[in-house]
Amino acid sequence: MQIVKDSKRAVKLAKRVLKGRRAFFELKSLLDERGPLAENAYRVGVYFADSDVNIYQMRQWYAPLQELSKTRPVVVLARNAAGALQLMRESGLDVAFVPKVTSIESFIATQQLDVVLYVNQNTRNFQMMRYGERWHVFINHGESDKMYMTSNQYKTYDYAFVAGDAARARLSRALWNYDVETRTVPIGRPQADHLDGDPAYMPDDRTVVFYAPTWEGDRPAASYGSVLTHGETLVRELLATGRHRVVYRPHPRSGVVSPEFGAANERIIAMLAEANQADASAQHVYDDSPVLGWQLRAPDVAICDISAMVYDRLATGRPIMVTRPLSPEAEVDEGGYLSVCEWLDAADAGDIAAVLDRVIGDAAAKERLGEWSTRYFGDTTPGAPTRRFGEAIESLLSRADDERRVGAARAN
Repeated sequence: MQIVKDSKRAVKLAKRVLKGRRAFFELKSLLDERGPLAENAYRVGVYFADSDVNIYQMRQWYAPLQELSKTRPVVVLARNAAGALQLMRESGLDVAFVPKVTSIESFIATQQLDVVLYVNQNTRNFQMMRYGERWHVFINHGESDKMYMTSNQYKTYDYAFVAGDAARARLSRALWNYDVETRTVPIGRPQADHLDGDPAYMPDDRTVVFYAPTWEGDRPAASYGSVLTHGETLVRELLATGRHRVVYRPHPRSGVVSPEFGAANERIIAMLAEANQADASAQHVYDDSPVLGWQLRAPDVAICDISAMVYDRLATGRPIMVTRPLSPEAEVDEGGYLSVCEWLDAADAGDIAAVLDRVIGDAAAKERLGEWSTRYFGDTTPGAPTRRFGEAIESLLSRADDERRVGAARAN
């Protein structure tokens, strides 16, 4: 048995190495074609040490960063070849490939780079954070009440851009000696200003249900994924009604840890294909597109696991249900929106059509959505979050100028 396991590991490792080599040579070709980036062109950078597996963490920032680049050019410092290649293909941002620490040193020697943004807690972030005389800012890759959102790692950054009052309250409860008033900057959810794109179906009288489960998680406390516990049943029931359209967007890491979870995900995808084959007018959607926009805005109701997707939908003020984790080990913070949300228990998945009818028509639930949207994101007027993001960046750049002037005065 051990020999079989070792053989599988060897095959996986060989595939990973081969993929990495292919990505490196394709990336090198693109970089040679583009040529070197201009010197002294960037005061704002985004640090991304991951491969393309976690590119979803960057994708949700593409549109806000592109908007910022119109006035403040932005460069992404990418450490992994596959990640850098994906960023060059799709981000619309300038990318610097800095695989080694010496690569980082060489690049930042040519740029002022006063603000460095981080979208995750990769341990290699510390290889960038060693450089002083710049602001290191955690912007995260979502807003939620998951345990990830209260990591003590927040303290390692100079500042954190957070969504709003709920995030500040969450951090205050969880972290000792962390001054949220000075270390966090509320900016809302800039991504909500960029929920663009046309739906992958022609609208009609069907009720559109957006089902966006998260992955299985890498530890019991984070086992929020509902594909096995809720997903197959609720999708099967909705496909059978003839009056619902399912837009299924599973987490890109689904099945990475659990083969059973991955198999259930594949069965749901197959169910959608079979339903469309039986009735082309149903227009059910398996959505694995890189950009998240219409999926949050257009559907009549969303069903999400405990994840950032809940709060992305919350920012739209549209009906939403949250799947209740079946595992007793899953940590659920019911002090925020989850204290009043519309829960979907696994036992109710078989009656999902009736449950959704009730939720969509519940006026009180809609009013609560509006109240909690403001608590989490502040001013959600179109354009306001993007403006606050830009203002936060400008404030830090101004403070960087002040620090530089003070340093120059001391040196004299």
